[in-house]
Amino acid sequence: MNSKQITEQIRRKQSFLCIGLDSDIRKIPTHLLDEKYPVFEFNKQIIDATAEYCIAYKPNTAFYEACDENGFEQLAMTADYAKNNYPEIFLIADAKRGDIDNTSQMYAQAFFAQMKFDAVTLSPYMGKDTAKPFFEVNDKWVVLLALTSNNSASDFQTVKLENGKMLYEEIISQSAQWGNADNTMYVVGATKAEMLKSIREIIPNHFLLIPGIGAQGGNLADVAKYGMNESCGLIVNSSRAIIFADNTKNFAAEAGKKAREIQQEMANILQ
Repeated sequence: MNSKQITEQIRRKQSFLCIGLDSDIRKIPTHLLDEKYPVFEFNKQIIDATAEYCIAYKPNTAFYEACDENGFEQLAMTADYAKNNYPEIFLIADAKRGDIDNTSQMYAQAFFAQMKFDAVTLSPYMGKDTAKPFFEVNDKWVVLLALTSNNSASDFQTVKLENGKMLYEEIISQSAQWGNADNTMYVVGATKAEMLKSIREIIPNHFLLIPGIGAQGGNLADVAKYGMNESCGLIVNSSRAIIFADNTKNFAAEAGKKAREIQQEMANILQ
């Protein structure tokens, strides 16, 4: 999936919403726990209820790794279900990997070949060779951590270097040369919306994946004001506020209502 296809989906759905499938088995409705694959069943119903309102899904792999012996199987089942039933949806494996090149080759095979994800989040800390195996897979995306929304992000990311740049700015400037605007995105937390303006000066055409809307307190209007480019260029994620909007047997319908609310706000912004 290339950037043009993502942009076309944004225009058609009037949405740049990504739904984070951070499907914590401790929080899903209890009636699903009787299922053989409870997390997959939860995800399946969430996807069916929300697919018309979003352009992407982003499972955080930690919730599947910690699930049980079937955790990764349920992650793969989720990816397969979304791809088979909603092929236009962009699938991001929120794995935050970053390791030496031969290990990265295995991660790339796992997420791109075996589980059919369109993109995977990576830490750029170890440099270009750790990301290279992911770039070598055609029609896939690398999503690099740039400026995150957690409280201690300032420990390293905003440290000022001798050249006057902050560390995250240097990371973006250098890593933008590894790929291009058709295979590289950057994670910028919604709680750092005012800093999107300077990021856009470095990478005006790249997509930005923006977590932090909803439970983390990010403001959608500010994200759009500072981060949107001529083709939108934003994929804004909301997780808990949508998928855990309700924990009864009506959970999927309530998730759909919440996703539609955000989609309507995005439609107003796009117009």
